[in-house]
Amino acid sequence: MLCRNRIDRENSLLQARVEAHPGWLLVCHRHWDPSLGTLLCQQLGFLRRGWSWQVCRSSCQSGRIVALQCSECGLQAGAARVVGGTDVSPGRWPWQVSVCQGSQHRCGGSVLAPEWILTAAHCVHRQPPAPAWQVFAGIVARSPLGPGAGVRVRQIIAHPLYNDSSLDYDIALMRLQVPLNFSGAIRAACLPPPPQDLLQGTQCWVSGWGSTTPGQAHVAGTLKEALVPLIGTRRCNSSCVYQGELTGRMLCAGHLQGQVDACQGDSGGPLVCWDGSSWRLVGVVSWGQGCAEPNHPGVYTNVAQLLPWIHQVTQMH
Repeated sequence: MLCRNRIDRENSLLQARVEAHPGWLLVCHRHWDPSLGTLLCQQLGFLRRGWSWQVCRSSCQSGRIVALQCSECGLQAGAARVVGGTDVSPGRWPWQVSVCQGSQHRCGGSVLAPEWILTAAHCVHRQPPAPAWQVFAGIVARSPLGPGAGVRVRQIIAHPLYNDSSLDYDIALMRLQVPLNFSGAIRAACLPPPPQDLLQGTQCWVSGWGSTTPGQAHVAGTLKEALVPLIGTRRCNSSCVYQGELTGRMLCAGHLQGQVDACQGDSGGPLVCWDGSSWRLVGVVSWGQGCAEPNHPGVYTNVAQLLPWIHQVTQMH
């Protein structure tokens, strides 16, 4: 029997959809265990643990149903490597951050929780230790960034299997010295569900301050965004594209004709897809041949494949 879960945002009630049964059902409290709250919050894409309580209703024999609260994620305030992109309005991608050495932009990153940032391992590999880094959140324009505007990084944890040659396992977590204050301009992205086949052609968004012209290294002054469809791994690994270079921890997105892509400076930034209720952090900008070249779309770290590591690290620290 297949089952899907969701939380009603208006009243926090946990709902389930069961195969062959129409509509969403309320979850009865019978046999409920508090650890289920944490597990369900993770499966629904929330990094931080949830908590639950009972609500008296006549919907169940016991008269009690489950209300579950997880930390909010994947919502916009309102409605790098990005070539062919357009400027972004404030609050559109509130999880996007600029990861800097000092005040110099190096990479993008995504907010997972008030003290956790997800970025690419190649951004921090063989680089200065954590105190040399800071994160700028809630911004669209990169200048001027005054003193004290950034948050210092307390700890950097790259995936232990990261391979600097193949860029396999290209993912890293940054723990901030001081938690971010969430607002309309600063919010967390939802993590994706456990590994599943992503539909080829799904329209997703990549954002960043990277170069807007191939071959130029300067950083864009304003955050850019671009709409990029997912490309199946088999097609991306074909002889006319990347010839088998993609591993199981990678995915492709972009246009085989070129013109729109991530580029230098966007590494570590988010690739997000809308699932009907929230934005999911499906990928982390990782690599590609050139920028926006024909038959060379962007390659991203597949976040869903690395969820166990993300949860393990954030729960241990």
